[in-house]
Amino acid sequence: MPKKARVDSDACIGCGLCVGSHPEIFEFDPDGKAVAVNEGEDADVEDAVASCPVGAISEE
Repeated sequence: MPKKARVDSDACIGCGLCVGSHPEIFEFDPDGKAVAVNEGEDADVEDAVASCPVGAISEE
């Protein structure tokens, strides 16, 4: 079942781990911060949440 991710732009440092690991879900905004643009598979969203070094990604 697809899940939606949310990125806290205030917490995001733009490291690119989520964009590099899951480009089908995340991309960079004009300020160089990640933004969730698509839903993703459960495991992919959970991986992005767990992998974010500053905890800026959550599940909606």
